[in-house]
Amino acid sequence: MRPAPRPRLLRALLVAAGAVLVSACGVGMPPGAPGTPAGAPSLAGGTPTGTQSAVVEADGFTLHQVADPGPLEDSLLSADLLVYSNRALTKEERGRISRTKGVTDALPMALAQVAVDGRTIHVAAADPGKYRRYTLPNAARLDDIWKRVAGGEIAVEPELGKQLQQGDGGMSLGNSDTAPRLHIGALASMVPQVHAVMNPAWGRQLGMAENAALLSTGTNSPQVVADALRKALGGSVSVQILGPDLDITATQTAYLTGGSVAAAVGSFTYTPRADGTIAVDPAWVSANIRTETVPILGTVTCHKAMLPQMRAALQEIVERGLADKIYPDQYAGCFYPRFIARDPAQGLSLHSWGIAFDINVAGNQRGVPGEIDRTVVQIFKKWGFAWGGDWSYTDPMHFEMAAVVEPR
Repeated sequence: MRPAPRPRLLRALLVAAGAVLVSACGVGMPPGAPGTPAGAPSLAGGTPTGTQSAVVEADGFTLHQVADPGPLEDSLLSADLLVYSNRALTKEERGRISRTKGVTDALPMALAQVAVDGRTIHVAAADPGKYRRYTLPNAARLDDIWKRVAGGEIAVEPELGKQLQQGDGGMSLGNSDTAPRLHIGALASMVPQVHAVMNPAWGRQLGMAENAALLSTGTNSPQVVADALRKALGGSVSVQILGPDLDITATQTAYLTGGSVAAAVGSFTYTPRADGTIAVDPAWVSANIRTETVPILGTVTCHKAMLPQMRAALQEIVERGLADKIYPDQYAGCFYPRFIARDPAQGLSLHSWGIAFDINVAGNQRGVPGEIDRTVVQIFKKWGFAWGGDWSYTDPMHFEMAAVVEPR
């Protein structure tokens, strides 16, 4: 149990040139809020001066700190291409990237998806002093954002940050009770395909591999450079054009991080379809997705790692005389590869991994408390499932695997 945060005054800075909000407590302020007052408190433990990470405790959050990048001195860069794999890029692959004609700058980083409130978001762990050069000028030039990221806080896209920010100014990176929680230090425009950024010390803490790179092509055509990179790297590494023409049809990578579930379910490549669904790598599907029979619901198709505890939860529901509280004719599926609301901007649904399922659809739509029996909910939670009824924008029909629980 984490200690409750000590209350402190709101400190915020809103940059009129764009959507950038820096907050010392993360509670946020409306547009037009005053700037940060002089003498605003710094992060607990001060700003480190060395290159090694440090861990301090501040207001109930454990902060992983790296060196403050200081003022912006280098020129800004265009974020043209994203190279992304479901494993660490090899030394040879990094060399091929740097030698590809037209690549003028490259930033290695870790990039993964985390499950938050029923959606997945792309979180990068990158050197804040280097990552800032790829962001929009209004964010890149605001030193306080990157000081906070270096100090152990997380910077998040404005609209997403407002949705996910909890009462103490933090957000969880994952759907389990033990998921790490970071303090939101800034709401700021990110690089395309990245929803939030933290420093490399956090990436190491979460076990994130250095599996991605942001590339700038300068005055060279991103399309031409992307084709050359795909030939150089082969099919196991995704190469995506970021702008100005974001290419959402390119082969992409789904790579979960955080907790036992991420390790159990694995990662895959996929290709988006025009209808908001995705075509998942058939080899991954063959190795991981199973169709089996479980109590109450009958035949289901889910990830093999989830099926044992799903079956155990349903069996306990039967044994406790609650089987009539689940309606098999209102089961809405498990493995269903798609984006949230079929919108690529919303991130992948956990149904894409086959680790989420929907039941009792009729009385449990989005935004309502839901009619599912609460004892049934508690049984599913006991067996490692998070419930959509707990989210700020509820989805009470929805359950998703949040922890690996071995049936006994």
